[in-house]
Amino acid sequence: MDKVRLGITCGDINSISLEVILKALNHEMVYKNIVPILYGNVKIASYHKNIAHLDNLSFNILAQGERPRTGRLNLINCWNDNVTISLGKASPDGGKYAKMALDRAVQDIQKNELDALVTGPIHKHSMRMAGFEHLGHTGYLKEKSGAKDCLMFMVADGLRIGLVSEHLPVSQIAQTVRKDTILSKLRIMETSLITDFGIEKPHIAVLGLNPHAGEEGLLGSEDEEIIRPAIIEAKKAGMFVSGPYPADSFFGTGQFSKFDGILAMYHDQGLIPFKTITHQEGINFTAGLPFVRTSPDHGTAFDLAGKNEADPSSMFNAIIMAKEIAMQRKGFGEMRVNVLRKRPKLSEEMSE
Repeated sequence: MDKVRLGITCGDINSISLEVILKALNHEMVYKNIVPILYGNVKIASYHKNIAHLDNLSFNILAQGERPRTGRLNLINCWNDNVTISLGKASPDGGKYAKMALDRAVQDIQKNELDALVTGPIHKHSMRMAGFEHLGHTGYLKEKSGAKDCLMFMVADGLRIGLVSEHLPVSQIAQTVRKDTILSKLRIMETSLITDFGIEKPHIAVLGLNPHAGEEGLLGSEDEEIIRPAIIEAKKAGMFVSGPYPADSFFGTGQFSKFDGILAMYHDQGLIPFKTITHQEGINFTAGLPFVRTSPDHGTAFDLAGKNEADPSSMFNAIIMAKEIAMQRKGFGEMRVNVLRKRPKLSEEMSE
């Protein structure tokens, strides 16, 4: 692979999304191994470019069927409507046009016109007002790709934290902690660590659900009756898995640094330590999809929209990691297939 054809969706037009995208793409090193293609609208992109004072950044507008140019920021106009921008506000238009850009980019990556995808932040309420039926990108991409399951995988340097459950009310978390679900997420994580990160024999830690990992049943039964049996079965299938670990001491003592991947049971259990440790420079990678997708680890930050104060570090890292994973997948080839085929199957295709 000479250069990675990288699609980047504009996200919510009323947010910091385009600001951080354009700032991240205003670096020469991005174009060394990447052909970036921004999905959005040139008028909207130009508006945000002016806010960020990126006078030297220009767009190469792609007509239907036209090949993207190397060394340039290519842009696909996903709509031609005249749109009123409402900076810092949730609106149906914010959701409508974010979805249009996302739909077009997913169509292109499924037609093999892209090698990887980076998604700009969207706002759940804006998307819901526009008729978007999913809670976020992950569920949408899972459905569109036909993936059986996928994993929200937060990544930064050597820290990689996956989630069993994602955007759920706390009252619903415990019922999602099932043996088959944990096994599915572990399999996806192991496959991704091998395929996408080049770790031949990854060591994965599994966190407990309850305080002190249930304190042998005194603080909840899930850790002993569900999580531990899942770990035992994963080990029998040839995986290098340990746990369940109490989440507080696991991160508080630095134990996390000894593992290649960590499986958390719910959103805040994984995301709070991740964002604290990585200082907002991490990325969200969706493992288990048939294509590469990353995004920054932050949201729309409406309070910063239009102020030219948004930090593009996470978006920049999402772009670079998408490129690296795409290149890793292309180069892994037959060796990847052979390594994965050596693994025994988990019982009943993890549908117990």
